[in-house]
Parts: sequence; C-alpha cells; structure tokens
Amino acid sequence: MTPAGLARRDDDLRELMDDPACDPERLRATLERFAIVNRLVAAWGTVYRTRIRPALMSGGGPVRLLDIGCGGGDVIRDLVGRARADGFDVSAVGIDPDERSIAVARAARPIRGIEYRRIDSTDLAATGERFDVVLSSHVLHHLTHTELRTVLDDSARLATRLAVHSDIARSSLAYAAYAVGITPLAPGSFLRTDGLRSIRRSWTPDELSALVPAGWRVEQPAPFRLLAVHRAGA
Repeated sequence: MTPAGLARRDDDLRELMDDPACDPERLRATLERFAIVNRLVAAWGTVYRTRIRPALMSGGGPVRLLDIGCGGGDVIRDLVGRARADGFDVSAVGIDPDERSIAVARAARPIRGIEYRRIDSTDLAATGERFDVVLSSHVLHHLTHTELRTVLDDSARLATRLAVHSDIARSSLAYAAYAVGITPLAPGSFLRTDGLRSIRRSWTPDELSALVPAGWRVEQPAPFRLLAVHRAGA
C-alpha cells in the first residue's frame, strides 16, 4: 500500500471480523487482544483526563457510561476503573449488535456495575434510557455515511453530558507504523489484516468534519487519532 493508495477512504473494503462466517477462534483472539492494542494506540487515558473526567465532574451523584459497539468490553472496563480511582460512583453498559462480541465481553473478568447487552444504539435510544457519557472505540470506520449519521444522532439523544467517539486518523504513516508494530500480537488473530483495512476505511479529520452533524466537533487527542465530540447544551 503506497501513500497514494491512502489518499481516499476505501468505502468498499470489509474487515474479516465483520463476516458472520469468520473463524470463531481467530475472532475471539482478536477481540481479547484489542485490550493490548487499545492500551498502546487508542489514547483513552488522554481522552479520559481531558474530556470524560471533566464531564463527570460537572454534576453530582452517581454517573453512567455507555459504550456503543463495545466489542470485548476492554475500553469500558478501563474507563470504569479510571473513574472509580477518581472517586466517582460509576456504572456502565456496553452494547453491541453482534452476539459474538457480547459473548467475549461477558466471558471476561466481571467488574461490578458493568453489564453488556446485545442491542444497537437506535433501539436503546428508543427506550428513553440516558447516560452521562456515551462513547465508542474504533466503531466509526466500520460505518457507511448514513450509518455514521445514525450513530451520532443516537449518541446525542443518549448522552446527557458528553458523547465522544474515538477512531483512527487515516494516513500513510499510521499504516506503516501499524504494519510493523502489530506483528508480535497478530498470529492466530485478524489483528494485522483487519487493522490495516481499518486504516484504509478510516477518515481524515477534514473528511470527518465535513460529515458530522451540527453540534459535533472533530478533535485530535494524539497522533493518528481523531474524536467526534458532542457536548450537551453546547
């Protein structure tokens, strides 16, 4: 893949893990190893300190987090741990429409106050349930333009304080760095193939800025990362 090959988003590319018939053991290994990948590249520590914690501090009492497309649940477990270490009375829900992801999340070490549900954001929003902070990790690049708008609209309805969706910022440097760095973790999983496809399907900050609805901002918390952020009442 040359830099020119990353000049445009590859809308038609699909990831192996999105195939309902993909190898279940490789899928399980991929979902479980996301915990390591996210710690290395996703900058959730920075996002928590600079966006999520200030939102949680803006009101009193118990707080609730929602992770859309939670996969194996590692991000929501990490954020609940960070919030509790800061003294917040926090609970959380991870949702995913894929029963395979929910099974991996439920099989992980249970953490008090976290539950996982097989449901999508639209159906959850229709219940009237609301959360202080709504988030996702590496979900946006899986979506078509229409699906992106739906998830962002759902998130704005579900979040009473903050919605923040984290993903990759597409670039040739990100592609090259991931291709080399993921090699030790890749055997027996989809991490290398799907990770590189993810980068090719991801947006640049300018592209995503042109797509998000009014009231949303695109921010860059770290190299190769972007956020779609909505602050309630802003």
